[in-house]
Amino acid sequence: MVAFEQLHAQNHKITELSNVFLYLVRERSMCDTDVTCNVFFDLTNHVREHMEVVDRDLCGKLLSYPDQSVKNTANRFLSGSTEIKRIFSAYVKQWCSEKRHSLTINDHASFVQDTEQMFALVMDRLQRETEYLYPLIRNLDEKEQAAA
Repeated sequence: MVAFEQLHAQNHKITELSNVFLYLVRERSMCDTDVTCNVFFDLTNHVREHMEVVDRDLCGKLLSYPDQSVKNTANRFLSGSTEIKRIFSAYVKQWCSEKRHSLTINDHASFVQDTEQMFALVMDRLQRETEYLYPLIRNLDEKEQAAA
């Protein structure tokens, strides 16, 4: 299983990159810079990686737990993850060219609005993981250790 320190480090990095990216893209002239594009692609890679780790290592473990309420929590997080990934993929497809490693912005106001909404969704997910998923797993691990 992934160490919580690693998950918190990923959360911190995603939050940091998100804040920097949001700050940069509010100014239209910054959207076409290599720095902004690099931050964007670094951010998208971190988000994708984090979601995969949480889905595979945390939710996967919870699905095998005998308690149905624990399984239900895992299923809710996996369902939310599927929806976020779908929205995230559509966002990336609309606003960038991964092949050319560039942003493709034809309507700056819409791009900023979509970006703010997208990363608010990601930040909300990270917060829910921290407040609900991580404590649940810690609690289950403590119970397993006490029983052993």
